[in-house]
Parts: sequence; C-alpha cells; structure tokens
Amino acid sequence: MAKSKQLYQCTECGAQASKWAGQCADCGAWNSLTESLAMVSGGRSNRFAGYAGDNGSRVQMLSEVRGGTETRVSVGVEELDRVLGGGLVTGSVVLIGGDPGIGKSTLLLQALASFPEQLKALYVTGEESPEQVSLRARRLGVAGDQMRVLAETSVERIIEHARAESPRVMVIDSIQTLYSDALQSAPGSVAQVRESAALLVRLAKQTGTALFLVGHVTKEGTLAGPRVLEHMVDTVLYFEGDPGGRYRVIRAIKNRFGAVNELGVFAMTDKGLKEVRNPSSIFLSRHDQPVAGSVILVTMEGTRPMLVEVQALVDDSQLANPRRVTLGLEHNRLAMLLAVQHRHGGILMSDQDVFVNVVGGVRVTETAADLAVLLAVLSSFRDRTLANDLVVFGEVGLAGEIRPVPNGQQRLREAAKLGFKSALIPAANKPKSGVDGLEIHPVSRFAEVLDWFA
Repeated sequence: MAKSKQLYQCTECGAQASKWAGQCADCGAWNSLTESLAMVSGGRSNRFAGYAGDNGSRVQMLSEVRGGTETRVSVGVEELDRVLGGGLVTGSVVLIGGDPGIGKSTLLLQALASFPEQLKALYVTGEESPEQVSLRARRLGVAGDQMRVLAETSVERIIEHARAESPRVMVIDSIQTLYSDALQSAPGSVAQVRESAALLVRLAKQTGTALFLVGHVTKEGTLAGPRVLEHMVDTVLYFEGDPGGRYRVIRAIKNRFGAVNELGVFAMTDKGLKEVRNPSSIFLSRHDQPVAGSVILVTMEGTRPMLVEVQALVDDSQLANPRRVTLGLEHNRLAMLLAVQHRHGGILMSDQDVFVNVVGGVRVTETAADLAVLLAVLSSFRDRTLANDLVVFGEVGLAGEIRPVPNGQQRLREAAKLGFKSALIPAANKPKSGVDGLEIHPVSRFAEVLDWFA
C-alpha cells in the first residue's frame, strides 16, 4: 500500500522541498511553495481506487470507442438550464462563482427544491448551520421535503455520507471551506482547495452524481484558489451584476457539454431569484424622445440575440491627455475605433473626453458592437439624434471596412419582433429575402456610414 507524506512544491518551477520556506531554493521565487501529497512506496492509494484506469487501461482506436449516453436532467430553472446547455448532465461538475451576496446559494437552493421527487438531492453547507439553511428556505417559499442537508467541512466525511445517501445531485457550499485530513494547511489554501476538489470530482465521475461547487472570488473578481480548479471541472459559471442592484446575470465561461458565453438573466426579489424571459426589455431605456449619443445594438450571447443600449458622451477635455472610459466594453477597442474614425472619416477627437457605457450593467465582448459604438460617439459629438426604432450591428476593420458578423438574420428577426423598423448593418449580412417590417440599410465602408448619418 502506498503511504502519503506532505511535501511542498514550487508553483513557478515545480521544484519540491520537504519543508516550507519563504523562498524557493531553485528559482528564487518568493511565497511560491504550496503543500501537496507524495506517494513514498509502490502501489496505489485507496483514495484513488475506482478512478480512471484502475480496471486496466489499453490503447484503442477512437472509432471503436462507443460514446456513452448523455443524460440531461432539467434543474427546473429555465435560465439556468440554458446556461448549462440544456440541463444538468449526469456525473458533471459545475463550478459557480460570484461576489458575496449576489445569490449563488439562493439560486442553488431554489434549483434543488425544484427537482423531481425521485431525484435525491443533498445540500452540503460549510458556511451555514442547517437551521440557517432552513430559515432561508422558508423565506424563499422553498419546500424541503425531498432535500437533505449536511453541515460538514471534512471532505472525507462528506464522501462517506454521499456514498451512503447516493444522491443524484449534490451542492457543496463552498469549496473554500472544505479540508482534507491528509493535508495540514488551513481550509481555503491552494493545496486544500485543489485536493478537496479532486476528491469530489472523482466521486462525481465514479457515482454519476451531478455536483455543484460554489466558489469564492477574489477582489479582482476571479475565482479564489488555484487556476487548476477551473480545469478540473466540466462547467464554470460566473454571477455578474451589482449585489445591490436588482438584476443578476449568469455567464458560462467553460462548458464541456454545451455552448460557452450563454447568458441567464434573473431578477432578485424578496422571494429569491426570478427568471427574466425577455432580457432585452431590461437593457433598453426606450426614451420618449430621441437622445443624442444613444444607439440600440443587437448582440449575441451564446445562442440568444439580445438588444442592449449603447450610450456615448463626448465632451471638451480639460486635460492634456483626454479620457477614454468604457463600461461594459473593451477599453483598447474604443481607442482603435476612434483612430479609424479619424483616419477614414476625418473626424478628430484628440481634444475630447469620450465615455461609452452599455446600459444595464451587461458586458459586451463581441466585435459586432463596433458600428454601434462609432455611431453613438458620432451622435454625441455632433449632438444629433438617431431614430428610436433603429438597430445597429457590425464589425469595423482598420481599413475602414464594415465586416459581417455571425447570425445576422437571427439578430434582424429579433429586432423586428420587438418592434424596430430600421437597421444599419454590414452589406454582407443583408438577407436575400429581407425581414418583414424592417427597413435594412446595408453599408460596406465607414464613409458610407457617414453619408447615411449626414
């Protein structure tokens, strides 16, 4: 039988040491030694029994391997099902992170309560007592008749309970509170998070239990702990939004069983999180009168087209270096677009402060926002309004060309469904048969955009 002992490994160069030191003796990095386990004798530990390869591995032709049946279970929350790719896959591990108080525990408690009676659910809490979980469930109006609760932080004991209960779905709230008896470091340390997650992932793969891991985030907004944690799990979800605001957004960053960048939108109420079936309605201001600097963009979040409002404010700068500020968009892309506007449109803003914001707190990462940003900036700079029933999308290249974007026809159909009457789009995205109720203005160069705006 293999015996394990503690050693310390440098995260920079991989060197190993028998005891902790502030500086790595090999590469000289400071505070880079983290605790890990090593096997000091032949054989394999019981802790790894039953995992991949224990029954004898062999090389096979990929064409000979029969794919397993992908079994999905609806979590009962349509927006969460969408982000997961259509439901929860048996044996999958989902890591969900977000700021404190944003609604991670609330959403998972609501999801577990909506599972069918024949699917056993286990809620493992390391931060709250069972009484606190019960109080929150009553406040949310959640029935807990079929839900089991366990207050435990030892990962070995959690696995013992899970093997005895055999739940189909299990929630760990949170992974940073767990510890393994095999390590001496405190819960929440890099070594403890990595080892606890590895043991739970093995449990999920062996037993087919679908597992949710709640993860803390750092002040920079990234998941706390080692980056390998995100590689070990099947799906990574991030909660976005202001904890003090009403709306919450869940975004899929990684998904082995579905599309990434899917978006789920929720509204926080006194009865928990409620689904928002039409997110465009909350991201559009719908001004009574046209406003300078406001443009409606049709963006794609995964497979869903969504309309958001892009606002720009251009003002005389009192600084030697004018400010370029973006909220919800990439900062460097704004600087590039302003350079394209000067080079191919002759419009200079070197003495102007430029502020660009996406209304509602949503973050737009795709390049289809380029044309909307330029129009909003131009509208504010010239103090000229655009029609309330106009939608815009398109990528702007450095040569001044308006490049096509994916899913153009789907974007146009969504705009027409919401009552918009005209669209400014790349010429390559113009549908051959048109879209009922929508007047389309195709453009291929930025000069054509300026002529249309004039």
